[in-house]
Amino acid sequence: MLQIQDNMNILNNMTSRFPAFSLTGIPGLESAHAWISIPFCCLYAIALSGNSMILIVISTQQSLHEPMYYFLSMLSATDLGLTLSTMSTTLGILWFGANEVSLDRCIVQMFFLHGFSVMESGVLVSMAFDRYVAICDPLRYTTILTNSRIIQMGLLVITRAVILILPLQLLLKSLSFCRMNPLSHSYCYYPDVIKLACSDTRANSICGLVALILSTGIDMPCIVLSYILIIRSVLSIASPEEQQKAFSTCVSHIGVLAIFYVPLMSLSLVHRYGGSAPKVVHSMMASVCLLLPPVLNPIIYSVKTEQIRKAILRLLPAK
Repeated sequence: MLQIQDNMNILNNMTSRFPAFSLTGIPGLESAHAWISIPFCCLYAIALSGNSMILIVISTQQSLHEPMYYFLSMLSATDLGLTLSTMSTTLGILWFGANEVSLDRCIVQMFFLHGFSVMESGVLVSMAFDRYVAICDPLRYTTILTNSRIIQMGLLVITRAVILILPLQLLLKSLSFCRMNPLSHSYCYYPDVIKLACSDTRANSICGLVALILSTGIDMPCIVLSYILIIRSVLSIASPEEQQKAFSTCVSHIGVLAIFYVPLMSLSLVHRYGGSAPKVVHSMMASVCLLLPPVLNPIIYSVKTEQIRKAILRLLPAK
């Protein structure tokens, strides 16, 4: 009897040290995963091809070597990163039923997933600053947003993401997980993972809150302030036609802001206050949160930006 108990203790320690997590596809529709994978594959294909096309167009067309399009290429690069960071586990579940994932693999996925999310938020702030300078101080636009300054802004966006996200992932290694841990999504999501820990997670929660404040908590007020200044500057223009032209240059960016921040905040609210919500709600919110921006961003900029649209048409083979 004592030997059995000792063996059970050893097994529990191994489980605590090498935890496994069970990812979730679409709850209640497991038998239809093969069919559900079809629209998912289409969305992933649109996201990968659309953002790749934006990057190719901007890098090959000399006329698009301007600050606005450099920031757009950064946005497309982060969207590609977001797409690739979740595609393997999502399609693995839908195609092969590969639900189990180790803690180490979870940590790697969360580093890229949350890292690219923080980068995208930083890029959106940079794009808001670009629109502010273009509308409020157009005569100094090229002297303020030089190539070297744009590179510095890009490096700052990457550095901030690494500094904020890396400690969160390292802290996860010190937690204990005592059983098979079912996650709410088809990928590892930080708030979802720490809820399943058996040990004290106060340090993780505090660091997570600090990271949130230093990313979205700073970025959103900066974007709002930029647009307040933009609106004030545009309204001071006497001509209604000039006002409309100035506002039209911000339409694409405003659309991108909406499809990034609204699903992200909705997912956070569901995790915090939606404990009684059906599991399918968590799953669908997670899919919308990460797939919507990479799919729609290239479409928005291709439709609303004439220069991008014309450059894409030039690259397409003639009939």
